[in-house]
Amino acid sequence: MNKYIGNELQLWGVEEAILVSGKANGMRILNVRNGKGLEFTVSLDRGADISRVIFKGDNMGYFAPCGYVSSKYYDSTGDGFLKSFTAGFLTTCGLTAVGTPCVDNGETLPLHGTISNTPCDNFRYWTEDGKIHIKTRVQDAALFSHKLVMEREYICPLDSNSIYLIDEITNIGSVESPLQVLYHCNMGYPLLSENAVVTIPSDGVTPRNKHAIEGLEHCLQMEKPQRGYQEKCYYHKIHGIPRISIFNSNIGKGVSLFYDTKELPYFTEWKMMGEYEYVLGLEPGNCLPDGRDVMRKQKILEFLKPDETKIHHIKFEFMEEAPC
Repeated sequence: MNKYIGNELQLWGVEEAILVSGKANGMRILNVRNGKGLEFTVSLDRGADISRVIFKGDNMGYFAPCGYVSSKYYDSTGDGFLKSFTAGFLTTCGLTAVGTPCVDNGETLPLHGTISNTPCDNFRYWTEDGKIHIKTRVQDAALFSHKLVMEREYICPLDSNSIYLIDEITNIGSVESPLQVLYHCNMGYPLLSENAVVTIPSDGVTPRNKHAIEGLEHCLQMEKPQRGYQEKCYYHKIHGIPRISIFNSNIGKGVSLFYDTKELPYFTEWKMMGEYEYVLGLEPGNCLPDGRDVMRKQKILEFLKPDETKIHHIKFEFMEEAPC
């Protein structure tokens, strides 16, 4: 115990809060601080995603024009997802649909699924062995349909500026269910600017469409905000446990993502250099964002059998030196 303090919140810890303004009214959040310069916010009513990350005073993620939006305003029609897409540092897409709205196997699926607009059933947090732990549980289930549960744990060490994410997704139903998950990690200003250096150790890059072909050669080069910019997506072929990084020497800060490609075999780079819509998506997943119907046709759609569990691990490491 530290004899200089009366409560650990002087230095680190988790504080619960409820937002009260506009469409954010009633949203439950957890504000987390590790005492080493890392602060982040977990949105309990938005799938336990990470809405904000501040590293030693600088913002790391992108915050969309809509800001915080309660899940009660979610519009599941077509691309209605965008009306409440806060983006934030992390938005989880899934659990049975990712990407383009489509009809698959007779089921109408919305953009990026529903899990990021689903409140947690329960949560708890504690500090143990020099680490902050947060555990949450979210259900993605319906009558006569899929029945999945996502149990998420965040681990944040008190002696290093890292966040570990562990997701355990279980099929609690009696029939096999499609499983689609994409971790939509959104980098924003001042981390993201034309001076940011992005490193993706890929063996090959495929542009998503004809429009993206135009920028293929410079897909890792960031640009100034541009009026009328059209988003570009690139699919990177990656193996092993890669280090995906973005570092900006202007602020002397960056972040790296580590994950296992055996768990998450696909990686999407979403490059959006528009005015006020200035964001870089670094997105590991078990699928590509082309719609579940396309994944099924390409025979790469993943399934969960009854009582089966899939586990995903991602580490976010925040740094003050450019990666070697």
